[in-house]
Amino acid sequence: MVLDLQQVGLKKDGNWILKGIDWHIEKGEHWALLGLNGAGKTALLHMLCAYYFPTEGKVKVINKQFGKDVLGEQLRQQIGIVSSTMKQRIYGIDSAYQVILSGAFASIGLYETPTDQMREKAQQLLKELDCFSYANRPYRTLSQGEQQRVLIGRSLMNDPELLILDEPTTGLDFIAREQLLESIERISLENNAPSIIYVTHHVEEILPTFSKTLLLKKGQVFSQGLTKEMVESENLSQFFGLPVEVDWSEQRPTLKKK
Repeated sequence: MVLDLQQVGLKKDGNWILKGIDWHIEKGEHWALLGLNGAGKTALLHMLCAYYFPTEGKVKVINKQFGKDVLGEQLRQQIGIVSSTMKQRIYGIDSAYQVILSGAFASIGLYETPTDQMREKAQQLLKELDCFSYANRPYRTLSQGEQQRVLIGRSLMNDPELLILDEPTTGLDFIAREQLLESIERISLENNAPSIIYVTHHVEEILPTFSKTLLLKKGQVFSQGLTKEMVESENLSQFFGLPVEVDWSEQRPTLKKK
């Protein structure tokens, strides 16, 4: 079990941000987490990374039980995460290669001397993610799509058990978005790939590899299960509160208002 949440609730400033969350992810499963702005997605992710602790319920992430086992950096080193917050913290003068290498130490910036094995791993990731041609360029000079690829490479340096991609295509044009999604699909199909949680509010980004989907609304699980059953017209019409129509083409859904 990579993730096991049982009746989890989170209270902030007297308000329930999350309530009654049940969610279970087995090793090798890839999930989409779909929710509109304000649904509680960020709070949930912060909890999975042990930045928040539940007000109620039980949380177990990668065999670490909150309130019982040692968490903090020990847990976070087993979780790869790509988010806008992480993107803002990266030093712009570091090269793409240095940024990826820093993932081996779970640090912002490279302060320790990497081993030959670490360097080899970083070079391999640069090639797998089509970043090798700009390996020595400063991070700040890269396009948004290139930066996201580098961050994914950084998140994979420690061979994490869980990879969280928090709206990774934000700000990308159509071509860059599709190229990044192709890379994510390729990663998910590799041997010993981490379980992936792909966070989005865009239905069309749900790739075939994300066979399961959780719909989060106002801090609660609206529904969860097989993606084909979750992402269909009637269920999403209830979820969004307005009539929509889902069309599945080439194993990818598209959404339009009725």
